[in-house]
Amino acid sequence: MFERRGSRQEQQELWIVAGELPPATPDGFYRRINRTLEAMSFSKRVWAICQPSYAEAGKGGRPGIDPVVYLKMLMVGFFENIGSERGIASRCADSLCLRGFLGYSLTESTPDHSSLSVIRQRLSLEQMKAMHRVLLEALQQQGLLKGRKTGIDSSIIEANASLRGLEHRNTKEGYWDYVKRLAAEAGVDASDPKAVRRFDKKRPGRKSSNAEWHNPHDPEAKVGRTKDGACDMVYKPEHISDLESGAIITAEVRCGDEADNDGTLKERLMKARATLKKVLPRAQRGKAMSEVCADEGYFALEQIAALQCAGVRTVISDPHAGRRRQERQSKGQQRALRRARCAVRSNSGKALLRKRGEHLERAFCHVLDHGSLRRATLRGTENLSKRLLLAALTHNLSLLLRHQTGIGTAKQALAAVWASLASLWHLAFEVLYQTSRLLAQSSPPRKTLFNLRFINGFSTGC
Repeated sequence: MFERRGSRQEQQELWIVAGELPPATPDGFYRRINRTLEAMSFSKRVWAICQPSYAEAGKGGRPGIDPVVYLKMLMVGFFENIGSERGIASRCADSLCLRGFLGYSLTESTPDHSSLSVIRQRLSLEQMKAMHRVLLEALQQQGLLKGRKTGIDSSIIEANASLRGLEHRNTKEGYWDYVKRLAAEAGVDASDPKAVRRFDKKRPGRKSSNAEWHNPHDPEAKVGRTKDGACDMVYKPEHISDLESGAIITAEVRCGDEADNDGTLKERLMKARATLKKVLPRAQRGKAMSEVCADEGYFALEQIAALQCAGVRTVISDPHAGRRRQERQSKGQQRALRRARCAVRSNSGKALLRKRGEHLERAFCHVLDHGSLRRATLRGTENLSKRLLLAALTHNLSLLLRHQTGIGTAKQALAAVWASLASLWHLAFEVLYQTSRLLAQSSPPRKTLFNLRFINGFSTGC
């Protein structure tokens, strides 16, 4: 046992009246969030959506954690760039401000990270989508969701899995054991890890096919390229957004090897249109998703023709336009190609493509990079889709806050405080300068002129 020099007196128990404890109150930004959520009756609507997943009170057992608290904790992770649920739970437990935002006093224990996992597994993906529609309805009531011009795009999420854990689907042989065996057959010292890595990097026919290799800890993660070009296990998040406001209509996480222009493009877009029809008023439902914009990776002739038949104007560039032979296409395909080409070359199509780069890329930057979802801490497309959908909900809440109060994020609120202090500082020195100037014009003593020159130079430097 570790010994300490000198005797140590044990501290006596300290009793404090609960009313004398410091109150847990949220700061100005989180108070704005609470007021905005109360204005749309967010808590009542979420309770009604989540009611089937919770047992009735009085049946025994520990009472469940409020699902609104779960949503608010994920909002904290979005606004403060905390990716893991363990980190979110630790931050909420340590902060008096966040305790007030969640509705917990200083003597109450906030939910643990394991409770967040239980709530996520308890609530279905359909319930998450219903909660997401609550924010979409609030945006529509504020005139921020038109639903006419939409865009679709995908990005990359690094999976919570490693390439070292790859196994062959048939032989169950680990990837590293497989490379060491090939190195030994080629005459390379298999006991030298550096030599084996050099051999693996330069060996002919080096491929890691998702059809042959998988990670048993995360079977849905696929081998692919990350945002910086490295090879890793990845997922593919996909957003469908309103290009007039930037609101995210639907968000989904797909497997990393699924192509953008596969045979389900129309199905995914029609699901987003059905979501819009549930949110928009009856008079605007006929114009829901009348135009769709995407990059050339989404171009598939069959899907483009099907979307045009459904009354959707597609603004998607054809990457193979210079190599297509018109005589080999049917009349319907030629008509679809002609309409798609005219839409891309038109002024309205070019403006829509610029909006796609503005709103879709910005949404991915906010959700993945600044919302700390670029690196996954969960596994499986369903878990990641739930987390991404709630991040999209918070992104839409940020749009609503920016429209109502001019401040949409915690960093923006902090920057506004410093900007206000700088303005007050500059105004104070401007008043001092003008006062000294008037005094100098009326009776210019030596000391006043010195103060005038000092304040003038200091205010100009500020």
